[in-house]
Amino acid sequence: MRCPRCGCEDSRVIDSRPSELGDAIRRRRECLNPQCLERFTTYERREETPILVRKKDNTLEPFDREKMMRSLTKATIKRSVSVEQMTAIIDDIESELHNSFKSEVSSKALGEMVLNRLLDVDKVAYVRFASVYREFQDIDGFYQELNTIASQAKQEA
Repeated sequence: MRCPRCGCEDSRVIDSRPSELGDAIRRRRECLNPQCLERFTTYERREETPILVRKKDNTLEPFDREKMMRSLTKATIKRSVSVEQMTAIIDDIESELHNSFKSEVSSKALGEMVLNRLLDVDKVAYVRFASVYREFQDIDGFYQELNTIASQAKQEA
């Protein structure tokens, strides 16, 4: 690892431990140049391949956290769903995608992942998101979705 002070490429690891979030290894290093001996910190992170979303028209676009946050914000407007809860949903989905080691996911599968998590958080937000995601054309689509939620609630009770 190159020293940030003198540019020497030789250094040794003094201490190594997980970062606070557990998503990296924090390493304290010391430059081996006898005129420098600078101590510095480096972080080692897992290289993540970008996730691509296969759209309905068969085009690919990169997974976009901000786009998902906008969709969740619209679905949860005037509901008691916090930004932290929405961020947790997105983090959970993103982790699941990375842990599946797939570089591509369909927009349909992504929408289902959001719906599964929203159902546990807020049922009204779930119906709002489903109405856009499943493209309800009339009131019957809402009724079918509400009946599905109601029957699931009865099974859980």
